[in-house]
Amino acid sequence: MLPESLARAESTLPPTSARISLAPRSEIRPSVHMAALTDQGRTRAHNEDNYLLDRELGLAIVCDGMGGHAAGALASAIAVQAFREAILAGKETLRDYIDCENAPVEVTKHDLANLLQLAANAASRAVFCEAQRDPAKRGMGTTLVAVLVVNNHAFIVNVGDSRAYILRQGELEQLTRDHNVYNELIRRKKLRPEAPHEVAPKNALTRAVGVYEHCEAETLVIDLAEGDRLLLCSDGLYRYFEAPEGTPEELCRSLSVEDAGDVSRSLIERANARGGKDNITAVVVTLGRVGDHDPRVLANLSAKRQALAKSPLFALLDERELLRVLSMTEVQRFYPGSPIIEQDTLGAEMYLVLSGLVAVYRAESKVAELRAGEHFGEMSLLRDRPRSAHAQAVEMTELLVIPREAFYSLLRSEHELGMKLLWQFTGVLSDRLAATTSDLGLSREELATEDLSHEVFYDDEDDARITLRPPSCMP
Repeated sequence: MLPESLARAESTLPPTSARISLAPRSEIRPSVHMAALTDQGRTRAHNEDNYLLDRELGLAIVCDGMGGHAAGALASAIAVQAFREAILAGKETLRDYIDCENAPVEVTKHDLANLLQLAANAASRAVFCEAQRDPAKRGMGTTLVAVLVVNNHAFIVNVGDSRAYILRQGELEQLTRDHNVYNELIRRKKLRPEAPHEVAPKNALTRAVGVYEHCEAETLVIDLAEGDRLLLCSDGLYRYFEAPEGTPEELCRSLSVEDAGDVSRSLIERANARGGKDNITAVVVTLGRVGDHDPRVLANLSAKRQALAKSPLFALLDERELLRVLSMTEVQRFYPGSPIIEQDTLGAEMYLVLSGLVAVYRAESKVAELRAGEHFGEMSLLRDRPRSAHAQAVEMTELLVIPREAFYSLLRSEHELGMKLLWQFTGVLSDRLAATTSDLGLSREELATEDLSHEVFYDDEDDARITLRPPSCMP
């Protein structure tokens, strides 16, 4: 078995440099504080939970092992180390993302999310291979939830039912989705959320790290603001802040305490006081001082989500799905007069206006002006065809950019969300087709009216030339 020092550990990576650009990925660089605590609880003989903190890298991991003490504790210990090693193996990608101006190739949020996916699969492969070497450990596995804080973004990955929450302005939001039978039945509309008693093994996992060589990890990227606090925890903690044992409001109040170490201790003490039937782990990650938010930063973050929610293409999405779409976006800013897309050139991005004004031209004619909440270039997400128009910024303009590659990845990984997006695309395109058909109908009506061209032109039978003469109604 791996020594205890391999898990519940802290490690270091050389500090990364700041990024400065027209559309900076680092609006803020607050200090990141981490605190963690784990406990075996009151009824378990051993602790199968493990965590890892890497303060310099900005990485925090929580794993909840399964398969009995020897196997579960080993699985979670292997997973946290293998995950970190995979992130370290991708350190060049991290550095290129942070120092985008000097990077040889552009690295996007989608690329870092893929790095987390690869790290989760590396952890799964490491646990699985260890299990294959010892028949007594076959089938061992672990949950995994991790966050990588890079500048003003949190890159989150989870497999299983360990969770990530965010506390912002006194409000608590669950960021991850539990991968268990109960949630899977709700997602497939086979169970009402208010009737969990109808499912006996409701907490049975549908995804885990290490049971198979590969795992199906779910990623999320969120914008952070100074004052935000993240909580990573095992189910031995959060179950005591849900009915009937407790409430999410209690969890929210507990997380609002300034000292993160006190938060971890108090959460575990409360879980133990309410039964402590499982191992309990709490990792608290705070940007700057909890609750100390800049209203302007929060307003910008809110504007992005609202602009996305108001767009007809994303009108059917719930809050978590909006976050998932925001995960694949980048923000770009353009000075007045700057071109955004060029007519007859290939493009692979859709644009949503966050602020400012965009003028759209075909040839030399202006055909539209687009403001906050309006979008253009959506056909480039579906087909590799030249742009049908030219677009440029009229004033200082901020755009939310959705790349085709990230869009396709979302369609492949989240089928239900993909169906909603494609349905909305169909609706928007149908509306445009109807408008075009209506315009063509008006054109046909105009063509069907009396032809007065003979009043302007006539053929001189004695002269092959066309002669212009004034209409008869003119004096």
